[in-house]
Amino acid sequence: MKVIVEADGGARGNPGPAGYGAVVLDPATSQVLAERGEAIGVATNNVAEYQGLIAGLRAAAEIGATSVDVRMDSKLVVEQMCGRWQIKNPGLRPLAAQAAKLVREFDAVTFGWIPREKNKRADALANQAMDRAAGKPAKSAKPAKSAASAASATPVPAASRAPTDTATTAVVEAQPSMFAASGGAPAASWEPPSTASATRLILVRHGETGLNKQSRYSGRGDVPLSEQGAAQAAAAAARIAMIRSKIDAIVCSPLSRCVDTARAIAAGVGDPPVRPDDDLIECDFGEWEGHTFAEVRERWPAELTAWLASTQLAPPGGESFAQVSTRVRRSVRGLLATYTGQTVVVVSHVSPLKIMLRDALGAGDVLLHRLYLDPTGISVIDTWPDGGVAVRTVNDTAHLAGIATP
Repeated sequence: MKVIVEADGGARGNPGPAGYGAVVLDPATSQVLAERGEAIGVATNNVAEYQGLIAGLRAAAEIGATSVDVRMDSKLVVEQMCGRWQIKNPGLRPLAAQAAKLVREFDAVTFGWIPREKNKRADALANQAMDRAAGKPAKSAKPAKSAASAASATPVPAASRAPTDTATTAVVEAQPSMFAASGGAPAASWEPPSTASATRLILVRHGETGLNKQSRYSGRGDVPLSEQGAAQAAAAAARIAMIRSKIDAIVCSPLSRCVDTARAIAAGVGDPPVRPDDDLIECDFGEWEGHTFAEVRERWPAELTAWLASTQLAPPGGESFAQVSTRVRRSVRGLLATYTGQTVVVVSHVSPLKIMLRDALGAGDVLLHRLYLDPTGISVIDTWPDGGVAVRTVNDTAHLAGIATP
């Protein structure tokens, strides 16, 4: 179920008597599904705004929402949750982390900036809460303008997504990064991060198979490792042992080429537990499965062109990258929650690993078609509870020296 959350917060003074308001709306009818408003004592405007966001997300979760479109007139909160502005105020970081943790509970969340006049319902609840915080008599709220106009707002192009102060609604949409969701928006900084409390994901593509060597689409078919692929997996284990002395767990796609790669790595790094995860399986290439790239280009030229142009489209009878992204994000969010501060090796396929790197780098979908990952190529991503993300390595193949590759 998809809902709209409109949220606001403020203070009479900054800081001063503060409160927040949030409403959950049905996007089709603008019917109010839930309301939240509360005085929070003396606080700043930004603290109150974050509290409004948190209350709105909680209310959406309570009514069973799976997809949320957040609308706020706070540019700061929207930009920070989208990962474009750094969270410089230490007092806001725990609130951003709390909000991001709630974001993980949904399949999808977008954040949109709207002008204050389009956020009257949440603004009225926030003002009532501020009055209570200031000890003033409660005022009856005037009926607020329907959220229908906000719900039908057209997203601005990616090149012009910065919100403006004009009266026209400018919506900033952002699918929450699977990594930012672990602790708020990623901070922009040149300062080298500490590794003390980072959760490290070591991403490994499975070893070579016969289909890889022949440049064929290899998705859900359970193709075994070649002799070369088994040698690559053993070499990857030695390389991973150099990257991190202690591996806490290994998760992998359930297909044998990943399971066997994961087991070979485990044998070389102290035998940590290996756990298959269905969400890490390769994209379903449908009718293209087993065909060479050249054959697909010849037999399905229009479908291939459309597929390359949009992550929303799937190969005939297959799965879109957007669908792969949904399950991969679910898997990574689970890993970050389960193995906080630990090191996990993730053995998967080209598509899931590219999606993880795209999100960690904050890159666009074009990365999915430009990034090359070798069999047993190793990439390393560190994340921190405050939302910091560092991509330390992409497709490291030093361990393959002397081993032939496709």
